[in-house]
Amino acid sequence: MFRTQSDCTYLMPVHFGGGKFDPGTIVSQRTVALGITYETDGKLLENYIPEGFELLAPEVQVTFNRFTEINWMHGGYYNLINVAAPVRFHGKKDHLDGSYTLVVWENRTAPILGGREQTGIPKIYADIEDLHVLRPHYSTTVSYEGNTFLTMDFEAAGAVTGNDLEGLRSGFASINTIGWRYIPKVGAPGADLSQFVLYPQGMEVETAQVGTGTLKWTELTPVQNPAQYYIINSLAALPMKRITQAALMEGRAILRAMGARVIE
Repeated sequence: MFRTQSDCTYLMPVHFGGGKFDPGTIVSQRTVALGITYETDGKLLENYIPEGFELLAPEVQVTFNRFTEINWMHGGYYNLINVAAPVRFHGKKDHLDGSYTLVVWENRTAPILGGREQTGIPKIYADIEDLHVLRPHYSTTVSYEGNTFLTMDFEAAGAVTGNDLEGLRSGFASINTIGWRYIPKVGAPGADLSQFVLYPQGMEVETAQVGTGTLKWTELTPVQNPAQYYIINSLAALPMKRITQAALMEGRAILRAMGARVIE
């Protein structure tokens, strides 16, 4: 009969086997990243920040990533939209600053499953267009079953060079990404598992451009997106006071998936 091995890690379905757990495992992939950050109402944003965290700035960080040459997918690719807020975690043992993940949309199943089960990142599915490029203009749209709920546009104004580029490289070399790993009980309210997870990662920035960014959320009805409409509409209800940062970067993303740990 099948038995799990103590030195292996598994995803469902478990009985077909897993892989040896190696805490030094590195997920490496090429990336093009378009990030747009905007100021919002801090009190409203705090409705989505769990107790134990402090919101460091009333900002919503929205990032599009195109990942290619992914080692664990044997050269595969996928697109991602990450929505986060800057926070400070005040735990009994851990105290750290990081980026609290509100939601991540991805357009492939495999990274969704691993990210949810192993590192607590709240990943869900959407159709995410590759960047449409007509330099200096870049744009993408995100939709579900034909219903667009997010558009991002960027107009590059110039390359980041010199000390500014070195500062950008230093800032992105190590990123504290934080997720909430929540597994509901079976046949009852509440959680069988509820824990915050630190998922260390970073980006080796090779080139960067700054410019002007615009972003638009479009509310959807339950008919248009039964499982996600309330998430989309909650984000759309946050006022967009002003765009504070817009940048396009290229380089290599480094994810330390097996180096993730529970913080408390």
